[in-house]
Amino acid sequence: MKTFSYNAQPSRVVFGSGTSRTVADEVLRLGRSRVLLLAGRDVAEPAAEITRALGDLLVARFDGAAMHTPTHVTEEALAAARAHDVDCVVSLGGGSTTGLSKALAVRAGYDQVIIPTTYAGSEVTPVLGETENGVKTTRSSADILPETVIYDVDLTVGLPPTITLTSAINAMAHAVEALYAPEANPVTDQLALEAIRGITQGLPKVMADPSDLDARGELLQAAWLSGSCLAAVGMGLHHKLCHALGGGFDLPHSPMHTVILPYAMAYNAPAAQDVMRRIAEVMRVPDAAAGVHDLVASLGGPTSLAELGFTVDDIPKAAALATARPYPNPQAVTVDGISALLADAVAGSRPGGGNAFPRAELDRMSRAVVASFADTEDPRLHTLMTDLVRRAHDFVTSNDLTTAEWEFAIDFLTRTGQICSDVRQEFILLSDTLGISTMVDILTNSRARKQTPSAVLGPFYVEGPPAVQTGADLAEGLPGVPMWVDVAVTDPDGTPLPEAIVDVWQSNEDGFYDVQLPDLDGPVLRGRFRTDTDGRLRFWTILPCEYPIPADGPVGQMLAAVGRHPFRAPHVHFMISAPGHRRLITQLFPSDGAYLTSDSVFGVKHNLIVDMPEHRGPTPDGRVVDGAWRRLDFTFRIAPDA
Repeated sequence: MKTFSYNAQPSRVVFGSGTSRTVADEVLRLGRSRVLLLAGRDVAEPAAEITRALGDLLVARFDGAAMHTPTHVTEEALAAARAHDVDCVVSLGGGSTTGLSKALAVRAGYDQVIIPTTYAGSEVTPVLGETENGVKTTRSSADILPETVIYDVDLTVGLPPTITLTSAINAMAHAVEALYAPEANPVTDQLALEAIRGITQGLPKVMADPSDLDARGELLQAAWLSGSCLAAVGMGLHHKLCHALGGGFDLPHSPMHTVILPYAMAYNAPAAQDVMRRIAEVMRVPDAAAGVHDLVASLGGPTSLAELGFTVDDIPKAAALATARPYPNPQAVTVDGISALLADAVAGSRPGGGNAFPRAELDRMSRAVVASFADTEDPRLHTLMTDLVRRAHDFVTSNDLTTAEWEFAIDFLTRTGQICSDVRQEFILLSDTLGISTMVDILTNSRARKQTPSAVLGPFYVEGPPAVQTGADLAEGLPGVPMWVDVAVTDPDGTPLPEAIVDVWQSNEDGFYDVQLPDLDGPVLRGRFRTDTDGRLRFWTILPCEYPIPADGPVGQMLAAVGRHPFRAPHVHFMISAPGHRRLITQLFPSDGAYLTSDSVFGVKHNLIVDMPEHRGPTPDGRVVDGAWRRLDFTFRIAPDA
């Protein structure tokens, strides 16, 4: 159990389409009446709409917000605010405008209503980064956190593709670093993973069709979640390095974050393997860092610092800035390490090397195959086939399956089929050893109230076993420890079921079933009984022994390859049928048997482990037994038909 603390940030969020028209209501809700509007020339049209919506509440406007929030720009805006006796700031735009609003709030205590037009996510954080004399510093305070954020999906429709892409990846960076922050907790973990999923899925849709409001909404919501992560936990290498590059080299903010993110992830990967695994899972790629790089490259985004004007000659200064002050990070931050990271980022080389993972092409193929079943008339068949395709395709892609591996799998299945015969079913054995047989059994047979647990049928059942009378000896003189069996068959409430048909079969003391011994004359250790008027039957057999499942075929080779043993825990099979009741297929296991916790086909269930105590002397039916014998007493409860 992980100990953690979590502080929820108390911003009000208004999300939807056309929500920016409520800006005046939100200002009045805060009890404010004199608004400074921060809006650059790049948002002239929506700024005009906000101006109309604010009406008499608007007393001043400032359009000079700059990247990395220079302090001299803040002072200019603060002078304008004071000159107009402002009590509230409305910010319309991207991260630079939001940053200026925060800088004003922390200096003068203004309430803030933020209307973001990009996907940066900083609008829901109490974090402010400012630049002075070429050095960017960061601080956090409750006074910085905006009171209200209005997300209007409509305002993002006109966002240029390059800004759409880079601001979304900038938001993703918040979510990535939240997952390995020292303050990471279950709340931010879930927010972060959902944000990464939303950006990974929504960004390609938006880039393909910028007018897709649903995709825009998915992306904007993911950016909000990302920002919420940044608000709750501290950031590591990625953000510290970007602050150094932004403040020291005046690199464009979101493109810089976009380039650096995959390289920062690759740098931290050895010390944050579980985080990178979880990110890769939600992105549906084999490697998280390479997956982010491939996503950006596939959408035409920047992948190298060289594209932004940063050169190899700048690396020493940047590495010194990034390592000047210690900060929490999974991997130790060193000058040499950061220098190598920056060299890779300048070159734009794919983290880990190799070729890009073709996620989009794979998804198109999967959708096409699923669509091919559209005319399936049977609804259940349609569900099974389409779900099977999706899951099989996901297995192939998430494991980056190679041609050689797939050919080996085809050969394995071919050999599995070729070894099957009338007395051997290798496919059932494969299903058993993968736990599938038991899973299906649980789903099918474990929902009836008070019924004895079921178990797998196994590959050695034979239809039409010989009829055997109560009191007979199934072993017919075979070596082994004699065992007297006295069992009853009842309904769930304990009412005896006479004339129930009970098939019994088991292996000999060497672990072989009769069908595995071609020289054996007739069925042995198997038979069909009928319960008496009290619902009981009694017979002799031998104590079951552990045995290996057939290991001379493909299934045995699979078990050997993965270091698993082939042994089954000792057991006796029962198949019980009675009119008006569900058939029960099950097994009973001696409590002192071997392999109870590692049965090769996962067939052991706790309630099927029973004592088969040792006895000496007189037997229940007077049979003379030299030495020890065992006894099995059990009541099977079978459920009525549904």
